[in-house]
Amino acid sequence: MDTQVDVVPSQDEFQSAVGMLKLLGDETRLRIIWALLDGEHSVNELAALVGAHPTGVSQHLAKLRLARLVRTRRDGTRIYYVADDAHVRRLVEEVLSHADHVTRAGPETTGRSHDAQS
Repeated sequence: MDTQVDVVPSQDEFQSAVGMLKLLGDETRLRIIWALLDGEHSVNELAALVGAHPTGVSQHLAKLRLARLVRTRRDGTRIYYVADDAHVRRLVEEVLSHADHVTRAGPETTGRSHDAQS
């Protein structure tokens, strides 16, 4: 498989990507984003969906919003959150799909080198 990339990302792009991946490295945040792929939800709805306290979910959402991974919509006094765009959707779906692939493959394939898997 050819994985050559034509354009090397800038330092800022690498740093931004690392920041996003770090944010998604938290299980609660990843669960929040996953729930938002289905549509918009309020903080209380998300808290119930991910099994966390609303105050904690709100703090996670603030970080995700700053990273532009989620966006908001206000309806009167309520704020609804949704995954920001198709890029976020693809990122989360791919990482969870890969996690499924790795966990289903079992321990016999997890230690293989990149070359051996190609």
